[in-house]
Amino acid sequence: MLSWEKKLAAIDTTQELFTSCFACGRDNPVGLKLDFKKEGNEARSEFTISELYEGWYGFIHGGIICTILDEAMAYTYFPETKGVTAKAEFRFRQPAPVGVPMVVTARLVKKTRKLLTAEATLTLDDGTIIAESTSQAYIVNPK
Repeated sequence: MLSWEKKLAAIDTTQELFTSCFACGRDNPVGLKLDFKKEGNEARSEFTISELYEGWYGFIHGGIICTILDEAMAYTYFPETKGVTAKAEFRFRQPAPVGVPMVVTARLVKKTRKLLTAEATLTLDDGTIIAESTSQAYIVNPK
């Protein structure tokens, strides 16, 4: 059996292979189906989250918010680089209402031989900040 590093390094990095991903997979029946647009080292997705993902009545569960931010940060280096989140920090500024258009934006701020550092912000459509995050990802396919 292959180690997780060898398994990840062996896969093709086209989005077509990740149709079951909870965050971005279009074929996952319970997934978020986030659609990221990438420009250079930045990634962006516009979406609306339904009540299926709420915690307290009317608000998106905090774990879902973390998932959205983590996925956005991964898209700052994907598919050119394969990595896995090693550390992430999240700051919630206010509750995120369900059923409201939102935007997540992320950018890669640093790349070393072994680590990638990214930042992300989740906002309402009008720019009101809901949450922010920074993360480091371990590169599993150094080039």
